[in-house]
Amino acid sequence: MAGNDLGSLLGGLLGGGQGGAAGGGGNILGSLLGSLMGGGGAGGAQAAGGGAANPLGGLLEMLTRSGLIDQAQSWVGTGPNQPVSADQIKEALPGDTLRNVAEQAGVSTDQAADQIAQVLPGAVDKLTPNGSVPSGSLEDIIKAQKL
Repeated sequence: MAGNDLGSLLGGLLGGGQGGAAGGGGNILGSLLGSLMGGGGAGGAQAAGGGAANPLGGLLEMLTRSGLIDQAQSWVGTGPNQPVSADQIKEALPGDTLRNVAEQAGVSTDQAADQIAQVLPGAVDKLTPNGSVPSGSLEDIIKAQKL
C-alpha cells in the first residue's frame, strides 16, 4: 500500500474530533509507516523486528528499544496515553527514515518529528483498541476500525 493511501486511511482514523490537523497527521504517519513497510535501509520494519505487512509492531518495538517503553505501552494499553516529544521521536527513528518521511511530507525533519509526536499516541491507541497489537496487515487493521 502506498504511503499516500495509508495516509488517507490514517487521516480518516484520526479524523474524529481533531479537525484539520488530522489529515496532515495521517499523511505524516502514512509516510512513516509506508517507509517502514518498504523495509529497505536502516528504517525497515524487518530490522525493527516487525514485518513489512505490519510495520506498527516494528515501529512500537523500535520505540521500545529506544527507551520509550512506558509511552508505547500506554498507547497500546487501555489507560491514558503518555506524550512523546519530537526530540524523543528523532532519537528513536533512524535518520534515513525521518528524512524520507519529511521529504515525502514536504516538511523539515524537525517538523516531521513534531507532527509524529503529536499524532502517534492517538493513532496507536485507535489501532490497538483491545490493548494489544492486532495481527494482520496494517491495511486490514485500519479497515477493521470501520473507516
